[in-house]
Amino acid sequence: MSKATILIVDDEISNIEIMNAVLEDDYEICFATSGQQALDIARTVQPDLILLDVLMPGIDGFEVCRQIKADSMLADMPIIFTTGLGDTEDEMRGLSLGAIDYVTKPIQPAILRARVGNHVELKRLRDQLAAMAVTDALTGLSNRRHMERSLQTESARLARTGEWLSVIMLDIDFFKQFNDTYGHPAGDRCIAMVGAALTRAVKRATDLPARYGGEEFACILPGADPQGAEMVAQEIRLQIQSLNIPHAQSQVSPFITVSIGVASARCHADMAADLWMAEADRQLYASKQRGRDCITTTQFDGQTCEGYSLAANE
Repeated sequence: MSKATILIVDDEISNIEIMNAVLEDDYEICFATSGQQALDIARTVQPDLILLDVLMPGIDGFEVCRQIKADSMLADMPIIFTTGLGDTEDEMRGLSLGAIDYVTKPIQPAILRARVGNHVELKRLRDQLAAMAVTDALTGLSNRRHMERSLQTESARLARTGEWLSVIMLDIDFFKQFNDTYGHPAGDRCIAMVGAALTRAVKRATDLPARYGGEEFACILPGADPQGAEMVAQEIRLQIQSLNIPHAQSQVSPFITVSIGVASARCHADMAADLWMAEADRQLYASKQRGRDCITTTQFDGQTCEGYSLAANE
């Protein structure tokens, strides 16, 4: 397990040196000597915990805490204030701003080590729970809730510049018959293998593959135009074909196949995120109507769409 990162913020170098000496064996340490520097480092490094001095020139610790808690990207970072002995008002104000604890100066090494250790462990557990809440347990992919939230976020972000956004939906062909023939444990293994194939096919860090539910999967492709999305869909289909999972009851192949629908549009402010899902689902249905094991795509603008199909041998 990699070491947690601690950001120490204090305008007195001697205080930083003391806290670093106490913590450096167990944690990765970075430091800042001003409030603005602390904010910059926090946004760049994303530390696991911040030890924050209250009294600093310029932006003081209270304002640093306020800005961190107001930033959705930073708000979950635990902050421990370092205060002078007996500064009860400072302690209360810091806690009211969202700090989780405080340690007093002069620093007592055993107390600092224990409090930092407790809060780092609590953050690790919170992060694990947060990851479980957005992850499908069987495949390790994002779950439907996380995918739909990400789609809303990406469509709003890309609407500012009118960029492309594409969504792919896919369904394992004749999966009920697969379960009936091979049993549900084999069905679960099949879904897990398809999820892994999806991860291999969707290569960009910005793309999000997800298990939508049952034997249905989806991918969000920010910035992908129709041609780019079509290439990803083709790669998904090839990766799943390469699994060579036997399916004796399939009506299109002796192995597992998928039907795929792709929807692409340029984002603009008055387009609802669920338009992409509706269009991709419509194209997925069209692929099933065409005989399955194929890709159907559409390009739409929120009012009209223009679709075309790719047959299994194309």
